[in-house]
Amino acid sequence: MEDKILEIRNISKSFPGVKALDDVSFDVYRGEVHALAGENGAGKSTLMKILNGNYKRDTGTICIDGKEVNVQTPNQAKAEGISIIFQELNLIPSISIAENIFLGRLPCKGGVVDRKTLEEKTRKALSRVGLGDMDPKSLVGTYSVAQQQMIEIARALSYDETKIILMDEPTATLTKAECDVLFDVIRSLKKEGMTVIYISHKMEEIFEICDRITIIRDGKVIDTAPLGEITVRQITEKMVGREITDQFPKRPKLAADAEEMLRIEDFSHKNVYKDISFSVRKGEVLGLAGLVGAGRTEIARGLFGIDFRDSGRIYIRGKEVKINTPMSAIRHGLCYLSEDRKTEGLMGTLSVRLNLTASNLDSVMKRGVLSARREKEVTGRLVKRLDVRTPSLEQRTENLSGGNMQKVVVGKWLNTDVDIYIFDEPTRGIDIGAKYEIYLLINELVASGKSVIMISSELPEVIGMSDRVLIINKGRIVAEFDGETMTEQDFINNAI
Repeated sequence: MEDKILEIRNISKSFPGVKALDDVSFDVYRGEVHALAGENGAGKSTLMKILNGNYKRDTGTICIDGKEVNVQTPNQAKAEGISIIFQELNLIPSISIAENIFLGRLPCKGGVVDRKTLEEKTRKALSRVGLGDMDPKSLVGTYSVAQQQMIEIARALSYDETKIILMDEPTATLTKAECDVLFDVIRSLKKEGMTVIYISHKMEEIFEICDRITIIRDGKVIDTAPLGEITVRQITEKMVGREITDQFPKRPKLAADAEEMLRIEDFSHKNVYKDISFSVRKGEVLGLAGLVGAGRTEIARGLFGIDFRDSGRIYIRGKEVKINTPMSAIRHGLCYLSEDRKTEGLMGTLSVRLNLTASNLDSVMKRGVLSARREKEVTGRLVKRLDVRTPSLEQRTENLSGGNMQKVVVGKWLNTDVDIYIFDEPTRGIDIGAKYEIYLLINELVASGKSVIMISSELPEVIGMSDRVLIINKGRIVAEFDGETMTEQDFINNAI
């Protein structure tokens, strides 16, 4: 750990209304996996984009192998040995793996693509991430998200100059088994002398795969330390700038006679889920747990009327209702926060203001006309309540950090008068401090008499936040547990 490959000195970057980075300095060593941690909006992704040439720094210097470099574009970054893997996949589903990996630099002979060389180079890149058997000619869109993530890494490694790989939340959509494969790949790259800068909100991952950590808060470096010399609690408190007492906030125990708000009976859909029946009471958080692909999200989408179901009845406060579309679900007092915030939760090209009000325009109307004053009041209140970090209400949501995007998704549903909230992976890709804020919000909702169905792939979260937990295995409910007494072993015994 004596060989510095990357030296970042006094980097600052401002956008209108916000200073994203403030005099950031730290070093990264050759063959190191270096964690970068901080709250959403702390400046992590901004720094990565500066290193990759997507943004220009205002001040500061970057040195690679002791030589100062001036990276102005992603192509220049690649020439200097830097490749990046963004949190959101940047592949084209409708073209082949080979064409994705070598897009813009296809090998040619006589002005024609040299397919043989292309496939050989692709197989070589894929073999480095354990995908040597994959057909280079196959379409990227036919593979799982986890496999596409590996293809992204293969693309980064396909540049002969690559020395440093920037990974921004690479496991956000991966299962535990898929994460293990990724970590094995990272370890093998480390042995080759490759350097990885690894952004993640998952502390267990950071401690498993990383050597040192740099913590950023409000655009400033708070600390850099070996992971053997710092605890999760110390990292968390340095990230948020305050003491963290409980991971999950406490709330009163659900009343035994609480009113039934929702009941579904005999939900079935082809081979996806079958004979699903459960109820949710007023003031209750009902957790749905299971492995990825168990059918949790599909059940929620069927309940909200997004996807067709073969059979099933829905009762709201004991009265049967018909819900076949999202509009009918909203009319009956349900809302659904999708696990895919980018494509289903937000209108990325529109502003924070428009996203927050789109789900309930009546809240900002006066006598049938949009009221700018009401709109400002409603959106300003939601941004303050959720601590959405944005330079203005007119900021396009696609330019926010992942965690702040998630807060906007939550905020748009808070602007509706619904009684039953379906939260599908509500804390995916957000930091510990922001997670705690979401937990407080869930507690606030149920304390006011709302009901929450929460789907989460983070087992401690679903146990810690739920009054009851249903375990889904291969499209069926196989067990039910009290949230206070359920253990991880209960999950393992029933979900696997």
